[in-house]
Amino acid sequence: MNQDLKKLYPEILKAHNHSPYHFEKREGADTVIKAYNPICGDRFEVYINHQEENKIGPLHFYGLGCSVSKASTSVLTKVLEGKTSDEALVLCTNFLSYINKESDADTLVLPEEFLAFAGVHDFPERLDCAALAWREMKKYLESKKSVQ
Repeated sequence: MNQDLKKLYPEILKAHNHSPYHFEKREGADTVIKAYNPICGDRFEVYINHQEENKIGPLHFYGLGCSVSKASTSVLTKVLEGKTSDEALVLCTNFLSYINKESDADTLVLPEEFLAFAGVHDFPERLDCAALAWREMKKYLESKKSVQ
């Protein structure tokens, strides 16, 4: 694998693609978020269950997509599980800011898994893949917040 592709596909990303976190359909979820990119065909559903105290319960996802979008959605389900809606919204905003180079890792507090997506900076065509589920989750969390 050439050096450019090694930057795009670090070990954490490959691990989340090959063994994604909670990759299964979940009938009866409290909320289902649909993330779809009509240009490339990436399509995932994120299943959300809520717990008491405004915390996000177990997150699951299922669908089809490239390795970047699948790994990114896997990281989303792992990182946001157990967070409050406000904490999850901050994490979504930070992830999107980081991959879009609006902020760098030095100015944001980022989980280690986020850093695995640094390679998308050199592959702009992969930004939508990495951002897909995060954008939809952010929209959902913002809409939930505006209702409260």
